[in-house]
Amino acid sequence: MLIVLGVLVGLSTHTVVNCGDEDEPDICSAVIGFSPLRGSLIAFAYEGRGRIALRHGDWRRAIADFDEAIHLNPNRATLYRDRALARRQNGDLALAIEDYDEAIAHNPKLAAPYHERGLALAGSGDLDRAILSYNTAIRLDPSVAQPRLDRGLAFLARGQADDARADFEAALALPAGKDARTHDAARAKLSELASAEPNQGTAPRR
Repeated sequence: MLIVLGVLVGLSTHTVVNCGDEDEPDICSAVIGFSPLRGSLIAFAYEGRGRIALRHGDWRRAIADFDEAIHLNPNRATLYRDRALARRQNGDLALAIEDYDEAIAHNPKLAAPYHERGLALAGSGDLDRAILSYNTAIRLDPSVAQPRLDRGLAFLARGQADDARADFEAALALPAGKDARTHDAARAKLSELASAEPNQGTAPRR
């Protein structure tokens, strides 16, 4: 009897923690509604349903589920990062930045939240803080090309063409990974800078 009970509890816990891996929110909803496991463990079910909503572009549904997950488990950094992404996609940049700050406070050693916070800051027009956030992301994980590209775009928007060029070249020197769009964007920006250079140095003839 104890062995059977242990297996059932194990399966129930596995379902709670991993329900978001399936692309069917009803599984998470069933866990939330009927599971005997309460408290912070149910936060995984809300998190899972929130991640499903994120994948389907339902930002408000995702935010609502991450709200519940954070209420139940306020010390989990990934919950703040996921809600920040949903808020950023929903256009709530100020709230997204606050969530990235919380995610970083709970786990300051991960590079991705700094990079994503930089995107939100840049989107809100705060290029200075965006660049600082990108700086930290690059320092923590210098092997990823995307933060270099995004910092280069911020430098370019701030009129720092030389710094932007250096970042685009650095992005090209790093592995593209599964997505070649980062390298494509860096090449395009370098081409734009190269085509603009002769015009900048040519004075009109009289």
